[in-house]
Amino acid sequence: MQIGYKLAAEAFGPAELVRQAVLAEQAGFDFVEISDHYHPWLDNQGHSPFAWTVLGSIAAKTSRIGLATGVTCPTVRYHPAIIAQAAATLALLSEGRFVLGVGSGERLNEHVVGRGFPDTVRTRHELLREALEIIRLLWSGGYRSYDGKHLRLEDARVFDLPDELPLIAVAASGKASTRIAAELGDGLFATEGKPEIVRQYREAGGSGPRYAEVPMAWADDEHTAAQAALETSRWALTGWKVMSELPNPVNFDAATTTVRQEDILEKFACGPDPARYLEVAQSFVDAGFDRLVMQNAGPDPDGFIDFYRRELDGPVRGLKPNAAHT
Repeated sequence: MQIGYKLAAEAFGPAELVRQAVLAEQAGFDFVEISDHYHPWLDNQGHSPFAWTVLGSIAAKTSRIGLATGVTCPTVRYHPAIIAQAAATLALLSEGRFVLGVGSGERLNEHVVGRGFPDTVRTRHELLREALEIIRLLWSGGYRSYDGKHLRLEDARVFDLPDELPLIAVAASGKASTRIAAELGDGLFATEGKPEIVRQYREAGGSGPRYAEVPMAWADDEHTAAQAALETSRWALTGWKVMSELPNPVNFDAATTTVRQEDILEKFACGPDPARYLEVAQSFVDAGFDRLVMQNAGPDPDGFIDFYRRELDGPVRGLKPNAAHT
């Protein structure tokens, strides 16, 4: 079991994210994970710095903690050749601490370059497959070309490659994407604690680490925590089909007007009670995940990191799957 800290790049500026990563290392987290967005989910979150620059600064200011993208889309806003180069460079600068998390992306971030965003999930999966093939090809060394259905590569070489290549964790939510994770990735990434995601990944031959984000909101009282999550993170309750389709923060604002504080309390661990956090984390352990990312939507990141250090680190690491779920 490894425990990660989610860097909420939509809620904080770049310098603050680096500061939180340093605190997370001091608190004992195994890794930090950052989303790679162009826009925040909601305007009132107010931020969305360039994830790769932030990760490079974190690599320079830390010495032990792992780094991960959660996740990058290497198909529209970026060409996979760029991600192959970026990930290799970050692996070198972090001395092997980097994990490349990739996925098929959201319209929210990918439409900005004016190339459109594929309307069908099938096309997005085809693109992701080709992107992973290109990344693997470039990481094998030498000058490489690729002529796919959607993507092309022309006589390209990544000159600076680490001796040990980064692990690739592929985001998945159903059978088709878990198959991609098993066949072309080294691990699985998910935002929902559904046992069928891990089961399908294993059935497709996947055997790598399994990352999942655990929804939390820390504050001194449950109401304050839940209200903060409602104001900035209610988009998380829309489900992946909605999250992948809407183009701008204003659309997510409109789509979440009916979300209530009660809905947040049902999904998130809120407030100061460690037992509730362990209850929510246990559901992800029971689902088969072994890399738990603590995703705090509360108003006080420093308070949450201290709470984790004092109350959660040992107990969360000690969680085992319940026999009824194995």
